[in-house]
Amino acid sequence: MDLLHQYSDDQNDDEPDSPSQNPSSPPRILPGRSGAPKVDDTMLALTVSSSASALSRPIDPTQHLVSFNPSYDQLWAPIQGPAHPYAKDGIAQGMRNHKLGFVEDAAIEPFLFDEQYNTFHKFGYAADPSANNYVGDLDALRSNNAVSVYNIPRQQQKRRKTEAKDKQISADQNGEEGGDVEEDGEEEIENPASEAWLLKNKKSPWAGKKEGLQGELTEEQKKYAEEYAKKKGEEKSGFGGEKVEVVKDKSTFHGKEERDYQGRSWIAAPKDAKASNDHCYIPKRLVHTWSGHTKGVSAIRFFPNSGHLILSASMDTKVKIWDVFNSGKCMRTYMGHSKAVRDICFSNDGTKFLSAGYDKNIKYWDTETGQVISTFATGKIPYVVKLNPDEDKQNVLLAGMSDKKIVQWDMNTGQITQEYDQHLGAVNTITFVDNNRRFVTSSDDKSLRVWEFGIPVVIKYISEPHMHSMPSISLHPNANWLAAQSLDNQILIYSTREKFQLNKKKRFAGHIVAGYACQVNFSPDGRFVMSGDGEGKCWFWDWKSCKVFRTLKCHEGVCIGSAWHPLEQSKVATCGWDGMIKYWD
Repeated sequence: MDLLHQYSDDQNDDEPDSPSQNPSSPPRILPGRSGAPKVDDTMLALTVSSSASALSRPIDPTQHLVSFNPSYDQLWAPIQGPAHPYAKDGIAQGMRNHKLGFVEDAAIEPFLFDEQYNTFHKFGYAADPSANNYVGDLDALRSNNAVSVYNIPRQQQKRRKTEAKDKQISADQNGEEGGDVEEDGEEEIENPASEAWLLKNKKSPWAGKKEGLQGELTEEQKKYAEEYAKKKGEEKSGFGGEKVEVVKDKSTFHGKEERDYQGRSWIAAPKDAKASNDHCYIPKRLVHTWSGHTKGVSAIRFFPNSGHLILSASMDTKVKIWDVFNSGKCMRTYMGHSKAVRDICFSNDGTKFLSAGYDKNIKYWDTETGQVISTFATGKIPYVVKLNPDEDKQNVLLAGMSDKKIVQWDMNTGQITQEYDQHLGAVNTITFVDNNRRFVTSSDDKSLRVWEFGIPVVIKYISEPHMHSMPSISLHPNANWLAAQSLDNQILIYSTREKFQLNKKKRFAGHIVAGYACQVNFSPDGRFVMSGDGEGKCWFWDWKSCKVFRTLKCHEGVCIGSAWHPLEQSKVATCGWDGMIKYWD
């Protein structure tokens, strides 16, 4: 209350004309007091007026910010004033559906479009599909009565053909040769068998003069034809039209004599060639080196049962056979292939052998005389050749070809008796299992397939995502396991029983064979697994423990093949791409 009295006193002191002093004057209202700052509403009024005017004008395309919600008409209104700064033709970005502007779809048939297109290019005018008028040369339009290329009157067509025919006839009469043209008009000109058609088209490179039948050839023409046919026959001696060098089958004997004083052939096994015991040992040292080949050696095979001779196939197109027991020299060279020899295979008794070369030929040789008994070919490269191991089927030849097929021949008749066609890549190996009733093949398609002999149906198909190509497969001496050289630097073991399952507990690794078809092999007693590798080494593993037993540095480059002697327990032969064949003990 004291404050109120004080306030009233102060008020009365400041205002002499207050109601307390002058009760007759009317009461005055005091001005209100507020803590908010003063606001200048001039800009607000201008903004409202500008937004109201903006609702009635189109949007300026140069501004980057719109302070109000424009209507559809404003967004799509034509641009006023200068052209759009970001479009050369002045069309806003939202209005264009093509690089050059806005394109509308026109409903016009393809035939009508072609008609008007060709009419414009021929006469210079065409109908405008968007309006009922014409565009182009209007003078030509009037002179041609607005005719198109597809509705020329028939009389005018016939008149033009007649004029063209008369023009051609006059040109022929004025030229070097003249001819009588029949009066049938267009049918004669359109008929290829008529004289008029020949006269019209005689200048074309594929139309010749109408002449009589060729008579007998002169002596000079006959001689030329014979020489040409002979030349073409030599060039096309290989399949597929390739130019292949023709090689005459021949053989050279390098020994002292083909028969000894008792009349025995040089391929006869020594009588003392017998195994001393069944226990095999790992070789340690180099005993002998054969160096007759001029290029790399691709495969070696010991003579069956005795092993007193060793056969080698080389990339120098030759096959050689070497003495192992006595002199250690080359006994015979077989020359019949024009390209590198890929594979070789002895018959059961060793008197004959097969050779497969990159010249697409398979040759059946007589080991003793060096003569070619027969030649087989399908026009594709044979990658592997194999004879049926049964004694009564030694005339059956199986060959894995580059065209994904396994082809079976009867060598007595020379006829193909069966084709096994299921693989998706070139066939690399053929291995007989189950007492030769079945055989297993591997291919570049990274799969194994098992076949019944003589039946072209796969009875077992092995393909896993982790599998690699297997260019070499060998059968264990007990015939229960297969060792497959896998190109992921390991040797895998498969069972030869019904399921042909992978033995996951046995895996031989450590060598580098990726990219090379190094051959895998077993010792005769089955205790050791051996294989060459891409660095020139020969690896030996223990069959039971799968551990590396020994490695030998055998060749400079790739050691592609290795074979264990069938009788000598510690003798191993290796071959490489350095052209050498080495014998280890």
